[in-house]
Amino acid sequence: MNTLKAYELAKELYASIGVDTDKAIERLKAIPVSMHCWQGDDVRGFENPNGDLTGGIQTTGNYPGRATTIAELRADFEKAASMIPGKKKISLHAIYLDNLGKKVERNEIEPKHFASWLEWAKANKIGVDFNPTCFSHPMSDSGFTLSSADDSIREYWVEHCIKSRIIAEYFGRELGDTACTNYWIPDGFKDIPIDRYGYRERLLDSYDKIFAGQNKQYNLNAVESKVFGIGAESCTIGSLEMCFGYAVKNNLMVTLDTGHFHPTEVVSDKISSALTFLDDVMLHVSRPVRWDSDHVVIFDDELKYIAQEIIRGNFENRVHIGLDFFDASINRIAAWVIGTRNMQKALMYALLEPTEKLKKLELEGDYTSRLALLEEYKSYPFAAVWDYYCESEGVPVRDAWLGEVKKYEADVLAKR
Repeated sequence: MNTLKAYELAKELYASIGVDTDKAIERLKAIPVSMHCWQGDDVRGFENPNGDLTGGIQTTGNYPGRATTIAELRADFEKAASMIPGKKKISLHAIYLDNLGKKVERNEIEPKHFASWLEWAKANKIGVDFNPTCFSHPMSDSGFTLSSADDSIREYWVEHCIKSRIIAEYFGRELGDTACTNYWIPDGFKDIPIDRYGYRERLLDSYDKIFAGQNKQYNLNAVESKVFGIGAESCTIGSLEMCFGYAVKNNLMVTLDTGHFHPTEVVSDKISSALTFLDDVMLHVSRPVRWDSDHVVIFDDELKYIAQEIIRGNFENRVHIGLDFFDASINRIAAWVIGTRNMQKALMYALLEPTEKLKKLELEGDYTSRLALLEEYKSYPFAAVWDYYCESEGVPVRDAWLGEVKKYEADVLAKR
């Protein structure tokens, strides 16, 4: 089918409801999506790539072709990115350092251990986000890091997080593109604790030390909550109330992860509340199936609702979109492509809505028309606009990308 012809017909139809598809495309081009490096190697990193995952982190499946070196991970990321339109960033965890041939303790990491990532990012014209790695380490085996009652453990992780913040500021300064750094800890209790307050007091003190002297020109910091984790079912120290309260009091970001809430809660409903009190928020978009299982993002209702909340409120400069899923049961590059394209697809879907018209109906109390039109707009030719956008960005249209992934699997992944 002629993509341009389909687009011209769709453009005419959308114009009849007051939507300029060309402007929607230009707006989408400017919204970066941060792709997570850990999808490419099952959250292993290069500090100890054969070590066990701990801290409630686990990935399932053993699909062949996992990246085992920095070069392989970068090549895989580049391949995935070549099939995804629009502006992209890469989100790095601290364990993805280039150790320069020498073992480096996490509280000793420096910008030099990420200099090769910086050069790679410059060459590929992408931004970088960052994450300290407070799991899968002997110093986290107790189940506690920044809230630990052991001073030596707590100090170790505070040092690691400060070093991570400095590295993120280095990326932001050198790339001229503000980084976002997310702080998540696995701290919590399997069974009912006695002194919840004491652990949260220590976490508060750790946060204060980590964020002292931060440079927001180059890096925005976010604290991430969780309702529970494996081995921390009875109490998570970094709860929503703890993280949200700290972010509001200290003008940081809070990270809203789509898998970190009770099954009846949705992140789409939390964005506007968070932005009432905060300048910015960060998203970790995954797909929870019964729990925080981090399935690959699909084009489902909640993804569309999240995108609509961002676009309806003109929040694209205040909501920093990051992905956070990891699936080792399917081709990892395909997982990146599916999830990232779906996030962008949801944003496109939201951009093609006549928001002002619907807001007017709502304010007038005409909920009948609001519902009727919302349902009718679902069958408008959104896909024709998306296809044209992909073609204009020089990436495969519709499922044409899958053949490229299969070829890369045969030529590269299968030989690892």
